[in-house]
Amino acid sequence: MFSEINRRDDMIHNVFDTTDQDFAFSPNDPRCLSGEDSPTLMSPWNQTSPFMKSPWSNFNETVTTNSPQNGLIGSLVREEGHVYSLSVKNEILYTGSDSKNIRMWKNMKEFAAFKSNSGFVKAIILSGDKIFTGHQDGKVRVWKISPKNPSIHKRVGTLPMFFDIFKASIRPKNYVQVKRNRTALWIKHADSISCMSMNPEQDFLYSGSWDRTFKVWRVKNSKCIESVKAHDDAVNSVVATVDGLVYTGSADGTVKVWKREHENCKNIRHVLVQTLLSQECAITSLAVNKSGLVVYCGSSDGLVNFWEREKQLSHGGVLKGHKLAVLCLATAGNLVFSGSADKNICVWRRVAAVHTCLSVLSGHTGPVKCLTVEEDKESTSSGDDQKWVVYSGSLDKSVKVWSVSEIVPDSEMAPDSQHIKLAAWSILDQPPDSEGLEKTTICKYVTHVLVQRLLSITALTVNKSGLIVYCGSSDGTREFLETGSAVVARRGAQGPQTGIALPRHCRESCVQWLS
Repeated sequence: MFSEINRRDDMIHNVFDTTDQDFAFSPNDPRCLSGEDSPTLMSPWNQTSPFMKSPWSNFNETVTTNSPQNGLIGSLVREEGHVYSLSVKNEILYTGSDSKNIRMWKNMKEFAAFKSNSGFVKAIILSGDKIFTGHQDGKVRVWKISPKNPSIHKRVGTLPMFFDIFKASIRPKNYVQVKRNRTALWIKHADSISCMSMNPEQDFLYSGSWDRTFKVWRVKNSKCIESVKAHDDAVNSVVATVDGLVYTGSADGTVKVWKREHENCKNIRHVLVQTLLSQECAITSLAVNKSGLVVYCGSSDGLVNFWEREKQLSHGGVLKGHKLAVLCLATAGNLVFSGSADKNICVWRRVAAVHTCLSVLSGHTGPVKCLTVEEDKESTSSGDDQKWVVYSGSLDKSVKVWSVSEIVPDSEMAPDSQHIKLAAWSILDQPPDSEGLEKTTICKYVTHVLVQRLLSITALTVNKSGLIVYCGSSDGTREFLETGSAVVARRGAQGPQTGIALPRHCRESCVQWLS
């Protein structure tokens, strides 16, 4: 199904030089600018969601304005290439693009840069005074920050190291088959690196690749200690978390959980313990919250699945807020951020098992490819409100900086059931040509938690007892609200769907969309 990936790989390998000439340079050096344009529209992730099929859909014109707590701080623009990777630490932002440059930004200004002639910079990991960058040529570069001048970065190594490659190449058993008529050393990635992750203890680095494997590197000696044939297609995301667990997502449509086991003091191995998801649509992004108890998965159909971990991982639900592929995910505190090929970023707030969409951050003119989040130091010192600084990189060649709050404004909170019921009856009393018929209170309150958009109401009715309100909208969605319960809905592209009656004890966990 995803044969496009192989064609894209061949095209990229033919275009980009993979020589290993690395050097530092001035941020304003004209040699650093690139006029290359990657074929964004040809990306296999730009698939339309099934929800786009409704002839009434017109989300671009109906996105609500962000609340005052959530807004754009500024944009970092340098016309040199699409932004593929971001990482932030101590208010210093690192950006990687298809121009092969890694740039550093502080206080919304660029103050340093370094370059590696090795293709797209697909991933950036910060660990202590070292920076690990994953590249199109399948190698990981290691950079060290100068203790005297933090703007100077020196390349101190490449993974795998030349000596390790030479030593392994002597033994035939170190070669593995990577394609039908091709073999390669198991310590080297045979294709582009797509993602990287560092475990919480920061002693193991994980790199995922289009060669369908993820590799494990011991940080202290820069050696590859294991290569795992993880999937049947490209590995698009890898996340290492607490208790030695590693999550991988692939273009083959699966999300897998691996457990790190120590055979002895030197050797480790990762064993598959669970497959969380298996579907036709590609897995494009993964994220795990800080405690390691909630796992989020974005896919090319625009959905975000999540699992909650107690004794074992169990499926918690689906978040539906995007029209195209979810290309990146990030977590911070009680918030989850999802960036998509539809150019928007959804901000979700998790309370217990319930997720609500606080706002939709709009402003990019291209797909949102990467996200990273840092705590807002000013809000932490004041103690009044927990705020986060969100950085979003896009294929529109820009990085945007957002301020996001965890607090929901009073005006955005859903009212009690009595207010919703009265609003519904007042709508029915309005004449058909009333100006407020298409933008009504019931529409805002019913759809707010689920999609955070104001859609046109096309049908409305209340049952005989007046305790259940039914609402149909222009995107093919039918929703109903019971007194004292959460909003539950089915979304479909072919007309109204049948409502679902739920036991009262289940209602509190039904804010997310039902599949």
